Amino acid sequence: MPYNADLDENIFAKSFETESGRLTVSVYCYNKGAKKLQVTRENRDSEGEFRFTKLGRMTKQEVEALIPLFQEALKHM
Repeated sequence: MPYNADLDENIFAKSFETESGRLTVSVYCYNKGAKKLQVTRENRDSEGEFRFTKLGRMTKQEVEALIPLFQEALKHM
């Protein structure tokens, strides 16, 4: 069965933003299945628009900012 965006429910999403980009913690539920946590990174391009990029490694500042978002997301799971 191919992915259907209409079946993907966003239950929670909060972001931590810096000058160069943002990290977003989300909770999704696909087709009434298990709730799952997602972490995404978006960097700003030369025009200032956000572009998705691989999450990769995080700085200490990023990890410290995401911990409260993880805790809040857990309440929605």
